[in-house]
This record gives sequence, structure tokens and C-alpha cells, in this order.
Amino acid sequence: MLEIEDLHTGYGETQVIHGLSLAASPGRVLALLGRNGAGKTTTLKAIMGLLPASRGSIRFEGRPLTGLRPFEVAKRGVAYVPETRDIFPSLTVRENLELAGRRFARAGAAWTMERVLSVFPRLGERLANGGAQLSGGEQQMLAIARALLMNPRLLILDEPTEGLAPIIVEHIYDKLSDLKGDGLTLLLVEQNFGFATSLADDVRIVGRGTIAWAGTPDAIRADAQAQAQWLGV
Repeated sequence: MLEIEDLHTGYGETQVIHGLSLAASPGRVLALLGRNGAGKTTTLKAIMGLLPASRGSIRFEGRPLTGLRPFEVAKRGVAYVPETRDIFPSLTVRENLELAGRRFARAGAAWTMERVLSVFPRLGERLANGGAQLSGGEQQMLAIARALLMNPRLLILDEPTEGLAPIIVEHIYDKLSDLKGDGLTLLLVEQNFGFATSLADDVRIVGRGTIAWAGTPDAIRADAQAQAQWLGV
């Protein structure tokens, strides 16, 4: 579904990613792990067109994404939940959701306002509250719900559990597991090793700007040397 070949990108003259290649298969969860600063978020930003690729290619369902602007990538069927969540703090929960719902609504769409509120009932209780009035966990739920209203075929999540209480982490895990069960393809960047390896079907580790390790969750859990070298676990 997603194919990255020999990606080089970074910030201005500072190259962060040096020849990274990976592929995400339909209906599976790919976890992208690595130490802070390894280039995981940089990779996601390049996929979404937020950073230009100086070399290499990014393809989604066989069509190139390289050179597209973020809204064009989104229209192709890729939704992005950034680490910063980026909800609109001055808008209500309802308004945040309606913005995505109106823009991407279509007949027979799998995700509607009613469905996302059934998945995240807490948001239904907070529809009239402003984004700035939500807890961190509620903001994360809102960011994911808004992304789902885009009816994506690929959902990209950057550190969805960062800073959240354990009970909220468990709730987010359950919801993402349900999405996986529904067949939605997920690309997950996550520092919580247990969370990521429990949810993922495939694991890739970013180190020194490229893919340093590739395998299954069981394999990385059993590879203490790779954990120590690339993750510090």
C-alpha cells in the first residue's frame, strides 16, 4: 500500500533521513520504532508532503506522493495524527469534527459523525466544549476521530500515547486494535515499546537515518541486542 524507496530528506541543509526504504502492507499495522531524534517523525512528515524529498520516491497504492502538497496527500486517502495533535483549540469538539466530516463526506462513507462518537463516546459528552478545554487524552481522541472522518485507507499516528495516563493509553490501544480488526492499515510511530509491539504486525527500527532493523514483534521482543543498540530498551 505504501512504498518508500531510497528516501533522503531533512530540514534545510540538515539531512536527517539517508536512503530509507520501507513498505506497509494493506490491512496491517507497521510500527516504526527508534530513539528520539532517529528520524521517525521526519519520515512521516515526508510522506505527508510537509517536508520535501531531496531524493527517492514515496508511492501510495502505486501512485507517487513525492512532490504533492499535504492536502493532496490527504485527498489520496492518507490521514495523519501528528504528535502535536493539532486540533483547533478555539473551536468546539463538534466544530473540529464537522470540518473534517464536511470536507470528506461522501455517500456510503464508512466513517460518519455518529460512528466516531460511538467509538469515542467521551467526545459526545464534550461536543460543546472548546478544544483548549479538553484533557490530553480527550484531545488525542479528537485528533484520531477527526482523522477517521477523512475516511482514510492509511492512518498514520505519531506518538499517540505520549503524555497520557495509563488508563487512557489502554483505551487508545483498544480503539486502535478495533481499527486494525476492521482492516484499516496503520503506520504507527510509538516510544512505548509494549504498546507498539502488541499492536503491530510488522516492525521497522529507524537508526542513523535509515532502516536499521526489520522483522516481527516477536523477533524484536526476543532480540535484546537490537533493543539495546537501537532503542535503549
